[in-house]
Amino acid sequence: MAKQNIYDNEAFFESFKSIRDSEVNFNDLIETPILLGMLPDLRGKTVLDIGCGMGQHAKQYADMGAASVLGIDISEKMLEYARAHSRADNITYRQMAMEDIRGLDQKFDLVTSSLVFDYIKDFDELMKDVYGIMGDGAEFVFSMSHPMSTAYDGQYPRYTLSESGQRLYANINNYFVEGQRKITWFVDNYELYHRTFSSIVNSMIKAGFVIEECRESQISDELRERYPDVFGGTIHRPDFIFFKCGKAPG
Repeated sequence: MAKQNIYDNEAFFESFKSIRDSEVNFNDLIETPILLGMLPDLRGKTVLDIGCGMGQHAKQYADMGAASVLGIDISEKMLEYARAHSRADNITYRQMAMEDIRGLDQKFDLVTSSLVFDYIKDFDELMKDVYGIMGDGAEFVFSMSHPMSTAYDGQYPRYTLSESGQRLYANINNYFVEGQRKITWFVDNYELYHRTFSSIVNSMIKAGFVIEECRESQISDELRERYPDVFGGTIHRPDFIFFKCGKAPG
């Protein structure tokens, strides 16, 4: 199975890093607060961060009292950055694709992932693999791009604009056409996979998960008004979706 590693593309990595270096970005102001707010008490827990990227969340989990954090990522560039900037004695970083997590030889109290599952072709199999590496009573908290966002296939503008450039509403097309999308984001032919909301939920159910909480990304009116060029479209559709799941008894 092909495993995407776009983050080791130099042009893509530098463009992505420039966004994360900005104080005003979707990750820090929208995604991270929601994800952290859905976590259980991490004190004394073993944590797996799938697609740990630059290590921001792994460091946060370590600071929140986790006994140990294993951050895995397919990108050596991301791991190099994480090891340099998001270090802690209780964090280990390992180069590993999410498709290979069944090879891990330990069980975890908490499995997390932040905006990585858009790149997986077989979501059913991934959910089974995650379930298999969770210990009894473990929890699974993750974010991914919202299906209303991943439906975008590059054929039409994401938004219909007014004459002054205001985003009037979001354009959602081909929502029920699931599968690979190739769009332009920093580079041409950026690849991700679109699946409907029901497909995502049913994959978790089939794997055995009990869905405890679901959230869609929102942002305050104050931030939207302060940064209309960045967040102006957030009033029309959510960019991210979040799930908190438990392992079913037995």
